[in-house]
Amino acid sequence: MNQPPGALSITHRKVWMLAGPIILSNISVPLVGAVDTAVVGHLPEPHSIGAVALGALIFSFLYWGFGFLRMGTTGFVAQAYGAGDWRRLSDTLLRVLFLALALGLATIIIGWPLIDFVLYLIDSSATVEGLASDYAQVRIWSAPAVLCVYAFTGIFIGMHNTRAAFVLQLILNITNVLLDVLFVLGFDWGVEGVALASVIAEYLAMFCGFYLLRIPIRNAFAHFNRARLLEPAALGSLLKANTNIFIRTLCLLFAFSYFTARSASQGEVILAANAILLHLQSIMAYGLDGFAHAVEALAGSAYGAGRKREFRRAVALTTFWGAIIAFLAGAIYFLFGAAIINLFTGIDDVADTALRYLPWMIVAPILSVWSFQLDGIFIGTGHTREMRNAMLISMLVYVALLQLTIPLFGNHGLFLGLAFFMLLRAVSLLFYFPAIEAAIKASDGTD
Repeated sequence: MNQPPGALSITHRKVWMLAGPIILSNISVPLVGAVDTAVVGHLPEPHSIGAVALGALIFSFLYWGFGFLRMGTTGFVAQAYGAGDWRRLSDTLLRVLFLALALGLATIIIGWPLIDFVLYLIDSSATVEGLASDYAQVRIWSAPAVLCVYAFTGIFIGMHNTRAAFVLQLILNITNVLLDVLFVLGFDWGVEGVALASVIAEYLAMFCGFYLLRIPIRNAFAHFNRARLLEPAALGSLLKANTNIFIRTLCLLFAFSYFTARSASQGEVILAANAILLHLQSIMAYGLDGFAHAVEALAGSAYGAGRKREFRRAVALTTFWGAIIAFLAGAIYFLFGAAIINLFTGIDDVADTALRYLPWMIVAPILSVWSFQLDGIFIGTGHTREMRNAMLISMLVYVALLQLTIPLFGNHGLFLGLAFFMLLRAVSLLFYFPAIEAAIKASDGTD
């Protein structure tokens, strides 16, 4: 079967065509949370801010766990796209969309008791918990839409169409912001208005995703074969990859939650300062993710096509640009870190404490970029078992290391452990990396 036009034309321009839209769409993500906070911040009672923050936190944890729908889909789609195997591509589209809808409906069913259980565990005031419950009872209805958008994003990246992924994210975020303002400041619907804005925006993005993929989906249904769609080997591969990514994501979530818990044990000022610095870590990750997504698509397609030379070039070019942006991010934090911290807080003790530990954030992009890139390579090529194992090893060593570094160096020891965690992720993935190259059939004459 013929290769898709330009699928394996790996150039600096191609890398930026893939990474650029993802970086731009990622920049819009923090805006939504900021607007959510700003609109409820204009309500007369302070409880609303805490309720939205608490409700949003619940769904961040819940939906982040389903991130495998995006990451796992990218690898399977990229490999089929690179190989020019349109039948396998069509079957993958239908499988992941059916899976997203099924998991979304299941989330609604189990969501209500789960929300009550989580709020029971969280020690907050009755007023805040009541408003957070109101928010969650509305927001839970968005689950099928959110998971479909995850799947669409993975499909678009796998097909080298990050522009469509950008459009989808932009529609979602702009709609959310506009409806936030209308429902809360215009209609005075309070916390439930914030949740409803998110639900409507997410379903609009889902319908836009179906529209943007209408031709591939129509072709997939035109060649629909129930037996092939439910083929045990194909379903097993999809579930295995998604399970591995799910475990990896839970480990990453635990690592940062453990960091926050150890921050809290050092007092309120340290907790607040570390929370600000983790925001800087998150913002940096949003930017570098663009190149991780690019290598998922390019390396995955080269791997699926058996093109070792193109695979190596994809890894080299995306990592080159990822490293350039990582050093640039470090330089920005070095030059403007104090000003950025002052945007987050006006409390002198918190700002001074965050500034004391800012050097860790200056070096964080340079230490983190390698694990981000390697994650993208392993996801794109479908080597998720090795990625899971590397994450498990890294997390266990990280937790053990903190038992030594925190008593010795205090909060500096906590950041030292986090830095080592990022490096260990890269080193452990590098251990498995030669197996990926060895698995590529050198159809282009390379060794």
